Amino acid sequence: MGDRIVSHQFLRKLVIKKLSAVNVREEEANTVADVLVHANLRGVDSHGVLRTEHYVKRIKEGGLNTRSSHSIEQTGPSTAMYDGDNGFGHDVSKKAMEHAITLAQKTGIGAVGVKRSSHCGALSYFVKQAADEHLIGIAMTHTDTIVVPFGAAEPYFGTNPIAFGFPAKQEKPIILDLATSNAAFGKILNAKEYGKTIPEDWGVDQEGIPTTDPDKVAYLLPFGGAKGYGFSMVVDIFSGLLTGSAFGPHIAKMYDDYNKMRELGHFFMVIDPAKFTLAESFLSNMDRMIQEIHALKPANGFTRVLVPGEPESLSEEKRLNNGIPIPESVWQFLSNG
Repeated sequence: MGDRIVSHQFLRKLVIKKLSAVNVREEEANTVADVLVHANLRGVDSHGVLRTEHYVKRIKEGGLNTRSSHSIEQTGPSTAMYDGDNGFGHDVSKKAMEHAITLAQKTGIGAVGVKRSSHCGALSYFVKQAADEHLIGIAMTHTDTIVVPFGAAEPYFGTNPIAFGFPAKQEKPIILDLATSNAAFGKILNAKEYGKTIPEDWGVDQEGIPTTDPDKVAYLLPFGGAKGYGFSMVVDIFSGLLTGSAFGPHIAKMYDDYNKMRELGHFFMVIDPAKFTLAESFLSNMDRMIQEIHALKPANGFTRVLVPGEPESLSEEKRLNNGIPIPESVWQFLSNG
C-alpha cells in the first residue's frame, strides 16, 4: 500500500489532536507539531510526524513532563542556562533559542545552555529562528549511545547532531543540519517503515559487522571515520558536560526506559554579524556566495550545484504545494482515536 498524501496544515492538526489527547498543553502541542511538520516539509521524514507515537508512549509511561515549568538563569551578559523541567524538547529549544536571539541583539552574541530537556526534533527549525532575524544560529544536542567511535568495537556517543543557520539578503538562508553519525537513527526507522535496505556504511550489527538490513542494525557509524567521531565528542562536550547534563553512555535511552526522564542537554548560540562587519555587506556577500556556487560547472551526473540545505529547501517548496507523503502505519496512528 502506498503513502497517503496529506497537506501540511491537516497533518499539523492531526499531531496536535494526538498530543492534546494525552494532556499536552496547547502551546506545547502547537510547537511540537510545527517542528515535526517542518521536518516532513524539508524531506527529513525521519524526524517528522512518525515520532508522534513515540512521544505519546513516553508520556503515558511517565518519561516526559507535560506540565513542565521552565526557568532561565542569566549567568552573564551574553550567557544563560535554561532548565526545561523535562518537558518537550521542541518547546524548550524554541524558547531557549528565542532567549539566545534576544541576548545577541543586545550584546552581539547569545549563548544558552539547556538542561533537563527531552528529544527536540530537527535542529534546522531552531537555527532558522535566528536566520529569520538576520542572525547566525548554531544548535547542537546529544543523544543516547548508539554510534561506534572510530577504532572501537562498541558504541559510546549518540548521533549528536549539529546545525548552523546563515541569513542572506535575497537568497534563502543557508541551513545546515547534520548528524555526526553517517545517518540519523530516524533514517534507519524510516527504512524499516518502508521495508527498504540501507547503505552498508550506515550501521553495524551486534558483532560490529556492517549491514544493509535496517532490522539488524545495532549501532551506527560516524561520518567520515575519525572526523565524525571527533565532531560527536565536541557536540557531547557542549551539550552534556558544559550544561551539567549526562553524557555518552550515561544518557537515558530514547527507545527504552520509557518511564525515565531523558534529562537531555542542548546548546544554542546566536551571533549578530553586524558586530563583526557591515550587516548589509554580510548579507549581500552571502547572496553572492550562493549565486557563485550555483554558477559553477556541475560535475558529470549532476545538473546543477546546490548549496548546503538546498535539497531540503526544494523539498519544502514542493511539499507545501503538493502535500506530504505519510506511511500508512503512521497515518493510521495519527488519524485514529
